[in-house]
Amino acid sequence: MNGKEEPLLFVRMRLMKKHQVIPPVNLCPQDCRVIVRIDAWESTSVYPNGHFVRVLGRIGDLEGETAAILVENGISVAPFSEVQMSEMPVSTLENPWRVNPEEELKRIDLRDTHLVFSIDPKGCEDVDDTLSVRALANGNLELGVHIADVTHFVPVNSYTDLEARARATTYYLADRRYDMLPSVLSADICSLLSGVDRYAVSVMWELDKTSYEIQRVWYNRTIIRSAYKLHYEAAQALLDGDLSGVDEILELKELDERTRQQKLNELVWAIGKLTDIARHVRAKRDSCGALELEGVEIRVLLDDKKNIHDLIPKQPLEVHETVAECMILANHWVAKKIWEKFPQQAMLRQHPPPRQEFFSELRECASAKGFVIDTWSNKALADSLDRANDPLDPIVNKLLRSMATQAMSNALYFSTGSCSEEEFHHYGLALDKYTHFTSPIRRYADIAVHRLIVAATLKDTKENIKDSLFSNKDLDELCSHINNRNRAAQRAQKQSTELFQCMYFKDKVAEADERCVADGVIYSIRTNGVLVFVPRYGIKAPAYLKNKEGLVISCQSDGSCEWKPGFLQRFQNRITSTTTAGESVTLSLFEHITVKILGQSSRCHADTLKLEIVSNTPYETTDADVSQNSHVMKSDLVKEVTKSAEEAQLAQERARAEIIQEEYQEYCQTKGTSLYQLLEEIRDLDLLDVSAGNRA
Repeated sequence: MNGKEEPLLFVRMRLMKKHQVIPPVNLCPQDCRVIVRIDAWESTSVYPNGHFVRVLGRIGDLEGETAAILVENGISVAPFSEVQMSEMPVSTLENPWRVNPEEELKRIDLRDTHLVFSIDPKGCEDVDDTLSVRALANGNLELGVHIADVTHFVPVNSYTDLEARARATTYYLADRRYDMLPSVLSADICSLLSGVDRYAVSVMWELDKTSYEIQRVWYNRTIIRSAYKLHYEAAQALLDGDLSGVDEILELKELDERTRQQKLNELVWAIGKLTDIARHVRAKRDSCGALELEGVEIRVLLDDKKNIHDLIPKQPLEVHETVAECMILANHWVAKKIWEKFPQQAMLRQHPPPRQEFFSELRECASAKGFVIDTWSNKALADSLDRANDPLDPIVNKLLRSMATQAMSNALYFSTGSCSEEEFHHYGLALDKYTHFTSPIRRYADIAVHRLIVAATLKDTKENIKDSLFSNKDLDELCSHINNRNRAAQRAQKQSTELFQCMYFKDKVAEADERCVADGVIYSIRTNGVLVFVPRYGIKAPAYLKNKEGLVISCQSDGSCEWKPGFLQRFQNRITSTTTAGESVTLSLFEHITVKILGQSSRCHADTLKLEIVSNTPYETTDADVSQNSHVMKSDLVKEVTKSAEEAQLAQERARAEIIQEEYQEYCQTKGTSLYQLLEEIRDLDLLDVSAGNRA
């Protein structure tokens, strides 16, 4: 083992002489995160030899910890080079970018014929998708999804293209982002901002005026001018008929009252019609088994000095689903088209069915509330989750959906020449073919797909564009690279959110600050404690019922808790703490308790959060609890499914599953405890506390 062969390693540890990695004192002050490279590891030594590379920053400092997250996930955030920037078109305040007259003749001009607008999060700069809907002369509707034409500005194998390919995605952290493309493209020329002309690649459907069934679809390179840049909350207010926030829509401010009202009516009609269409599209997918899963997304609110003001869980709005369904529809139809034209070299996205044993915890937890979860197909799972609804506690359904999400495997990009068509299916979305087309500013996969759809649909496409497409082998390697980078991006985003959660509570005095006390819901039972979800802050963390001194928790008549000698007894859906005096308390799955949130600093690892049980009763607050906002319920259209067709499909899938299970039982070699059961037993120990001295 030598330095040339070993990858760069990041070490979260305090430098010590015994590790033989000693940098010059002036280069490495104490209490810093550093990068070292392992040079050799003698077989007779417990410790490796290595050398110091560089300092990342101080332990506990935001910039230092963020740098550590980036290095741990192999994320490069170097500025774009001069040669890459030299390929960029010019766009300044004095000389803004304009449409090229020659290019204008090659594109369909939608600027004066279509009401195009975007709906994005507040403060979004990289707007890569817009929508339109209008009535046609024959009474039918025309739905349009218009995506930034990034490939027009990023030629194949240009320096910018190679850099974007290497980065593969834009990396979003809790307080910042690192762009895949230079900002002149991502935040300006390719961003579909309101009131400016932009190049787009558009997918448009003619829909029946009453049933919304698709009559025809076409793909074109277009020129658009977005009329409105809306944020989700404003669009939802218009959808709900709430006009109190109209003054926040900048594009309407300078208009006279009559024109303003006319344009507002047009916009309200368009949002309402898009939502109706989206409900229909979603209903069709749901009839095939599309899953409505649950994840916790936290928004970090910073003050003017970049200090953390609050942590706010993202609230679901129906307009979120409206936009998402339109994007899913576009991705689906583009996937079908590029596979039809390039069956051996199309980039699609597959989501394989999860293994049944991964649902065991979900089924056990649901049974604690009397629910039965059928996991033999995505349709059966979706229907079971819909029925697993406690009208008195919407958090139960959220947690069950979160468990279902965790049981899923990750969706992956793949080349169609490397898989059989039976493997193309997307389990979660219930679609036979799917890809990513709608976010080319922030995903390189979408850039590759744009080149495929342009080559597949435009008659005047030059032959060299088709020649520049990836072969099956090269596309397969690209998919593997993008999948790896996506996993790194997801880990970095998760770690960044956890960092901000820790920093928010780090300097607070738990006994004096009421923000450190919150309602928690038990979602898993472990050997010496429980796992708790805190809806107010989107936190999932352990709460111990037995401390390092061997004392167990005891709850008094008023609900308060203290530590006393005793023992714990763990059951499937509950855990009981009994003191030597005979006092006992039982905590059950989905029970609400009051917890205190504490930050735990570490010199060797990332900071973590710790929960202490304050009371075995729910936390009472006068504030509107964000956790009580139930998820947007699906339209009644979703429920209009023929029962006989469902039952026939489900019976076939169960029959196949039973045959497979019988064959497994007949031919499997394992007669005793399986490896999976062994690993499950090991996982039960993951809540056990470890002293600080054993963590290095």
